Amino acid sequence: MESLSSGAVIPPEAFQGGPGDVIGLLGRLWQQAKAALLVPFLKMMVFLCLTMSILLFVERVYMGIVVVLIKIFRWKPEKKHKWEPMKEDLEMGNLGYPMVLVQIPMCNEKEVYQLSIGAACGLSWPTDRIIIQVLDDSTDPAIKALKEQECKRWASKGINIKYEIRENRNGYKAGALREGMKHSYVKLCDYVAIFDADFQPEHNFLRRTVPFLVHNPELALVQTRWKFVNSDECLMTRMQEMSLNYHFIVEQEVGSRTYAFFGFNGTAGVWRISALNEAGGWKDRTTVEDMDLAIRASLKGWKFVYVGEVEVKNELPSTFKAYRHQQHRWSCGPANLFRKMAMEIVRCKKVSPWKKFYLIYSFFLVRKIVAHMVTFIFYCVVLPATIVIPEVQVPVWGAVYIPSVITLLNAVGTPRSFHLVIFWILFENVMSLHRTKATFIGLLEAGRVNEWIVTEKLGHVLQTKLGSKVPKKPRFRMGDRLHLLELFVGFYLFFCGCYDVAFGKSHFFIYLFLQSTAFFTAGFGYVGTFVPSSY
Repeated sequence: MESLSSGAVIPPEAFQGGPGDVIGLLGRLWQQAKAALLVPFLKMMVFLCLTMSILLFVERVYMGIVVVLIKIFRWKPEKKHKWEPMKEDLEMGNLGYPMVLVQIPMCNEKEVYQLSIGAACGLSWPTDRIIIQVLDDSTDPAIKALKEQECKRWASKGINIKYEIRENRNGYKAGALREGMKHSYVKLCDYVAIFDADFQPEHNFLRRTVPFLVHNPELALVQTRWKFVNSDECLMTRMQEMSLNYHFIVEQEVGSRTYAFFGFNGTAGVWRISALNEAGGWKDRTTVEDMDLAIRASLKGWKFVYVGEVEVKNELPSTFKAYRHQQHRWSCGPANLFRKMAMEIVRCKKVSPWKKFYLIYSFFLVRKIVAHMVTFIFYCVVLPATIVIPEVQVPVWGAVYIPSVITLLNAVGTPRSFHLVIFWILFENVMSLHRTKATFIGLLEAGRVNEWIVTEKLGHVLQTKLGSKVPKKPRFRMGDRLHLLELFVGFYLFFCGCYDVAFGKSHFFIYLFLQSTAFFTAGFGYVGTFVPSSY
């Protein structure tokens, strides 16, 4: 009977004997399988992961340098693009203001709809030069009635507000926005501002953003920053704040300054309607219709500007279930869009080769694919495996130095949470499990590629209900809080940590036990805000 490695043979007699002989046989089989299969495979994975780590490291350092230069030289959008406040014209009156459409796509957001509608209706803009359009895809008739009544209430105050519904939810948010643009009154509008159901713009939002589009005909989009009203609700929302602050302060700022391109965030932005139409309008072929539109508009030669000084209040998902669904959509969609648009970007003749390289390599490959994969595969699978298979070594610079620098660069966006950086690392590694899975689903166009679940926002409902009564005993089904994937990875890391304590010399068990605890915490559902079913 031949073994898996060349030259060594296990005779049939070896299968006979006592328990000691069987254990010895299993040990020899493990050593031969390890030498023939596992060691070469693990070496290959270490090489691939180190390569991806270097790509991510270079990208993070490059963006960090650009941001430092922006701060040193005080580069602001107003210095690169003309901006003048809208002025009253005595002869033309309000006709001197462009016509603006404000779209608010909604779907069953019972807790937050009044906030967003009220904020939109309070925008400082001539009432005859603005149209508020509430696009309601709600499936609950009672919630629909509440939103329609709210729109009628504002209409009675003289606000030009339209309540629009459709017969189905085809295309989800993209479908709702596309249908909203088909109404006849939209032809009167020059620009469209978009706010999700939990976003609350300040009254001067249009006066600070629209002038960029009025005075710079090459601009198609003005994107503003998100400000999180519930970042202190729980530790999970603090972690989200750290990640999203980096996205806005670094990624969006760098893209705007260097290539006049970045991914539209789907809300808190203003589009030039002619540019939106030229790019082909809203498409629902992926779950990131906002990024899809931004890419197509950029390939038509349009430019974008990010205005970080303008902030729009909004709410972070505070339940683990809602956050997982959101991260699946945000990770699966870009990967699927990359699959669909990579060759279209390569063939485009209206943009420079450098911008094509930026879109394909930096924007998509490194940030949307490599960043997710290397975080989970390297730090949660491959690195722990080298503890059990010590024949494969990971250099210190790859296991410690590079991730440390990347972590510090990510953390600078939220100085007030710097002391939470260890928790942020552990939490991001847990979420990388779902992001990696979603990325593969998007690249392969597998089963859940077009899954769209509206991100639940609690508004003030939880505080109100908790304050109004003390529940006797929260009720929940065990299945609502158990997450088997997290538990499986947690057990794997815990086993590797125990192995390192017993046989290893690397002291990686400290990280492994901490990370396994994070996976167990998520696996048993003790992450984020938990809303009992009795509420």
